[in-house]
Amino acid sequence: MDFIGIPSPGQQSLKPGSRTRGGWLAPALAGAAAFWLANLAISATPVAAGYRSALAIPYVPMLVEAAAGGLVLSSALASLIVHYPAKIPGSGPLTKAVLLGAAALVILTIGLELPSKLSSGIDDPAHWLLVATVFNVVRVLALAVTVGLVMGAGGQERNRHRGRTTRETKK
Repeated sequence: MDFIGIPSPGQQSLKPGSRTRGGWLAPALAGAAAFWLANLAISATPVAAGYRSALAIPYVPMLVEAAAGGLVLSSALASLIVHYPAKIPGSGPLTKAVLLGAAALVILTIGLELPSKLSSGIDDPAHWLLVATVFNVVRVLALAVTVGLVMGAGGQERNRHRGRTTRETKK
C-alpha cells in the first residue's frame, strides 16, 4: 500500500483509504479563491481605501499577499479537516471548517494584527485594528464556508427521488 491507503497494482485491501471525502487540494484552492475574491470586493470600498492609505499599503502587492495568505490558510484548514476529522468538533465539514476558521481568525488577530497595529505608529490604532478585524472576518468566513461546502459536496450525494444518500442506496 502506498502512503494514502490506496493498494498498489496487484495488491488488494479490504481497508478503506484514509482519505475519506476526497483530498484537501480542491477545497483548499476553492477556499483560497473565495478568500481572494472577498478581499477584492472589500478592497473596492472607501473604508479599504482609507485603510490602505493610513497604513501605506500598495494595492497590487496587497492582492498578491491576499492570494498567498488565502492559499496558506485554506490549505491548513482543509488539511486539518481531512487528516483529523474526529478530533475537530462539529457535525459535518461545514461546521468543522467554520469552527477552525474562527480559531484561525482569533490566532491571526492576536498574533499578527494586534502587534502590527500597535507598533505601526499610526493615528488611532484601535480603529484600524477594528477595521482590519472586520475585513478578516469577512475573508476568513468566505474561505471557511467555501472549504466546508466543497468538502461536503465531495461526500454523500442525495438521491433526488427518495432523499437517501448514495451510500444508503448501495446497501
